[in-house]
Amino acid sequence: MDARTKPLDFHELPPDEIRARATNFAAQMQRRRSVRDFDSRAVPRDIIEACLCAAASAPSGANQQPWRFVAVSDPAVKRQIREAAEAEEREFYGRRASDEWLAALAPLGTDADKPFLETAPWLIAIFVERIGLTPDGDKAKRYYPDESVGIATGLLIAAVHQAGLATLTHTPSPMKFLNEILGRPSARERPFLLLVVGYPAPGCRVPDIQRLPLDATASFV
Repeated sequence: MDARTKPLDFHELPPDEIRARATNFAAQMQRRRSVRDFDSRAVPRDIIEACLCAAASAPSGANQQPWRFVAVSDPAVKRQIREAAEAEEREFYGRRASDEWLAALAPLGTDADKPFLETAPWLIAIFVERIGLTPDGDKAKRYYPDESVGIATGLLIAAVHQAGLATLTHTPSPMKFLNEILGRPSARERPFLLLVVGYPAPGCRVPDIQRLPLDATASFV
């Protein structure tokens, strides 16, 4: 037996309980919506830490765990991020985006103004570690870093929703300003996504859109 293995910590449940858990979780996640109108109420740090622990349980290529999370609650830092993000968004809406892209965004009612980046109590900047370092300081390649970080991000969104909070995935392009503001090494880490976390504002409304039915997105063979 490989000395580096250990017994799996797995507790099998009765089929009815498995089915109930799967059904309840699916129903809960169907209620999840992206929110752009956040309340400024504080969210304790330990809740964010627990959600990040869930995210960090994700599988990764060669177990290299290339996700790097920076959780931001400092108002001054959030202000810097908002200013930099809005500068990129003004370029996007004013020059970079095609008419087709803008038409696709129209039902969501988005624009270059991003007040939620200051209002929400937490911003979680997610970075992909493209190149790691060995204990000796040598460069180490990362395998499937984007896929790994994508899985971890999905778990993070689910964990935050399960905890009873709202999220918004925000991806201003380019996002290199996050490296500078948050002091992350741009030669080795690339911004992946900015996750806004907090409570929805009272009376918050979201676009009246529908999700595709299961038979449009999944098949069984």
